[in-house]
Amino acid sequence: MKKSHSIPLSVLAVVTLFATSLQAQDRMYRCDDNYYTNSLNDAKARGCKQLEGGNVTVVQGTRPNSVQNGVKLAVATPSGTQPGQRVDASDQRARDADARGILESELRRAESRKAELALDYNNGEPEKRGDESRNYQKYLDRVAEMKANLGRLENDIAGIRRELGRLNPNANTNANAGNGSSTLK
Repeated sequence: MKKSHSIPLSVLAVVTLFATSLQAQDRMYRCDDNYYTNSLNDAKARGCKQLEGGNVTVVQGTRPNSVQNGVKLAVATPSGTQPGQRVDASDQRARDADARGILESELRRAESRKAELALDYNNGEPEKRGDESRNYQKYLDRVAEMKANLGRLENDIAGIRRELGRLNPNANTNANAGNGSSTLK
């Protein structure tokens, strides 16, 4: 007796449904206003053309202006002024004084760090640590790192002094004292 293989009706229905959904996803339409759709009715209504070939990936972008979801975002400005609005002279002087105070404290911190590092650097001959007595390359690496750190600190100090000079060029401050450079061994 011959056995016949019968496929259950539910499996056949699922396979048919899956095949038609794949076929529907293969059709993609592009409209004139860069609108893409896979709906035939929507494509006919807009006068879209069917795309042939590769897959299309559409990524939703963000708006370049400060409007998102219909809500205008507020731009934070100091003292409640609006962008493009002139700042009162007394407010500007207060802001400049605050900026100068911050820069001066940064300058003091950078100078103290430089003084500590220069003391440790000891003109290119810092004291050897216990682990460096057996490994001279480790000592040389530490010396080179210290020298590079000193150079960066000197550049930072020179930059802070330039900023202080730009803040109020007529003021006689420590901004012009020294040029922030020294020779390292």
